[in-house]
Amino acid sequence: MERDEIYLIDMWRIVAREWRWFVAVLAIIVIATFVFMRTTKPQWQATAWIQIGQVDTAPPGQDPKVEPLQRVLERLQLAPFQNDVLQSIHVAPATPEGGLFRASLKVEPLPYAGPLIKLTIRAHSPQQARELAEATVARLQAVHGGLEGAQLRLARARLDEVQTALHNAIAERDRLQQAAAQSRDGVAGLLLASKDEGIHTLQETRGDLLARLSAAYTYSTSLMWPVYVPEGAVFPNPALTWGMGILLGLFLGLVAAVARNAVRRRGASRAKVRIAQSVGA
Repeated sequence: MERDEIYLIDMWRIVAREWRWFVAVLAIIVIATFVFMRTTKPQWQATAWIQIGQVDTAPPGQDPKVEPLQRVLERLQLAPFQNDVLQSIHVAPATPEGGLFRASLKVEPLPYAGPLIKLTIRAHSPQQARELAEATVARLQAVHGGLEGAQLRLARARLDEVQTALHNAIAERDRLQQAAAQSRDGVAGLLLASKDEGIHTLQETRGDLLARLSAAYTYSTSLMWPVYVPEGAVFPNPALTWGMGILLGLFLGLVAAVARNAVRRRGASRAKVRIAQSVGA
């Protein structure tokens, strides 16, 4: 074995010899951890799962969502959108609360679950964290409400047209049935068959539009579940903070003890050299 290798027993002897330095550094780190825990404002985290609204009247192959998933993710992270959220609950963007809201807002897309968006926000109280999450969803609902309104008006106007055409076609078919019964004309029979086919097509179109506008396929942006806020603060975590503080204190205390021991040994070596030189002289 090399003589410069350090064994566990050597480390223990160094700590025993330089215990004052070890304890002093450990105490400083423990006190710093205590001050950090006492002065740092706790943070609570709210989690919300957002379902993007859709109007299912888009042509086949097109996304029926009111706004594409990627664009929603980008919108949620825009500073103007976040400022609107803060102003809606009377929080100034330049305040510490506003800064924490912008810094902590995280979005996670869940494309295979709806798609859904997982939103997390932090605040200095559980009530404010919940309020900010709900205000963010409310602001997104307001934006999407304007986008889906135009699509819904077009879809309902199309449904009204189809229903009016169907009503007129049924009335025309009834008239043709009466004419065919009275005249026994083959032409009237052909017209009646054609009208029946047109009515059938209109009925299918109306049924399809009604299905697409039903709650199963057309819905607004909303929360899938209530906003979740745990009872305890997520930061600082007492167990994790104290554990890391103590480990850091032990490590730095050991480094300080080793460094002090090295300085002591270097000083002792120099003293021996001076003594030897003085004796030789």
